[in-house]
Amino acid sequence: MITVGLTGGIGSGKSLIGEIFKRLGIPVFHADDEAKIILNSDEAVVGRIKKEFGENIYTSHGVDRKQLADIIFNDQTALSKINAIIHPRVRQYFIEWKGKQKAKYVIEEAAILFESNAYKELDITINVHADELIRIKRVVERDKTSGETVKSRMNNQLSDEERIKLADYTIYNDGKQMLLPQVLNIHHKILNS
Repeated sequence: MITVGLTGGIGSGKSLIGEIFKRLGIPVFHADDEAKIILNSDEAVVGRIKKEFGENIYTSHGVDRKQLADIIFNDQTALSKINAIIHPRVRQYFIEWKGKQKAKYVIEEAAILFESNAYKELDITINVHADELIRIKRVVERDKTSGETVKSRMNNQLSDEERIKLADYTIYNDGKQMLLPQVLNIHHKILNS
């Protein structure tokens, strides 16, 4: 089975591209969603995060995501620590999930596929690209946040140029090019590989 990574900067539209692949019958594993679940449900992870960031990082409703984001997106060391705690568990869940799939290929959608080095365990990578201003506008509207907050998060991700260089394919989600033909082109190339 071929494993494909799908990534892109915050606000690039990788979730939308993942949905298109799903409609083509391709199973998609949402690593970022899985990480959010693990953050609140995996006892070993919760214990390590409390030890690292303090007991008050969790409320009765689970992790205080705003507090955690404020910490990790302003401190590279803290971001590295949280990634080292969560990403090995996400990898394990992905491997288990993949073993249950029956398609010719599966996709792992993840925001920091390259930054976490998870791409090294995949056969093919797809990057979704949109200009920075478009991405900022999308995230400000989606998350009801400020442009400065979005920019701060972007600064913790690889640059667009680096992602394009590392990826096997790049889909341009800039409003100028149609998405479906780009996705279908990649889909057929993978099926025929």
